[in-house]
Amino acid sequence: MSSLVKEDLEKKLFKPLAQNLCEFIEIEVSVQDRYFLCVSVTKTDEVKITMVKHYRVGLDEKYEVTKRWSLSDLRMIDGKEADTDNPFFDLHFKKVYSLEAYSCASKYSFARTVSRLNHVYLKKDLHMVNFDSTYINDDSIWSSNNKDCLVLMRICFYAFNLVCLSLCPLPL
Repeated sequence: MSSLVKEDLEKKLFKPLAQNLCEFIEIEVSVQDRYFLCVSVTKTDEVKITMVKHYRVGLDEKYEVTKRWSLSDLRMIDGKEADTDNPFFDLHFKKVYSLEAYSCASKYSFARTVSRLNHVYLKKDLHMVNFDSTYINDDSIWSSNNKDCLVLMRICFYAFNLVCLSLCPLPL
């Protein structure tokens, strides 16, 4: 499903603007409308963060850009709480935008993409606070190209360890 949405977003919104869509996540803005937060790279290697509203007109899918920022204007991403599983985060530009991702995994996927593109194109000191750095940094043992599977793999590892420890007899 998400690959079809990505293909549709690229075709209808980003390719006409000569941009390459790198990542998108669904965000919760309102109950009746669907919104996406997208990260793209222009032909001039400028990284853009775009909020897109999705709606239907008859059988046709339509997309409308509601906000657009440059990655160079992003001061900080605040993941709210690193040690809890929540989808809330803040993007700090001149104004702070509080957002809710569809899931915690998609929040981390967005943060990883922004961090990677910042490293490749801007090389500026982008502050990422209240994120578990293990899931953000590519140099960790848990890094993967599967992105969203990363969090699930870590949870399974901890669950397996807990089961093993609970089966161990305690010395008396």
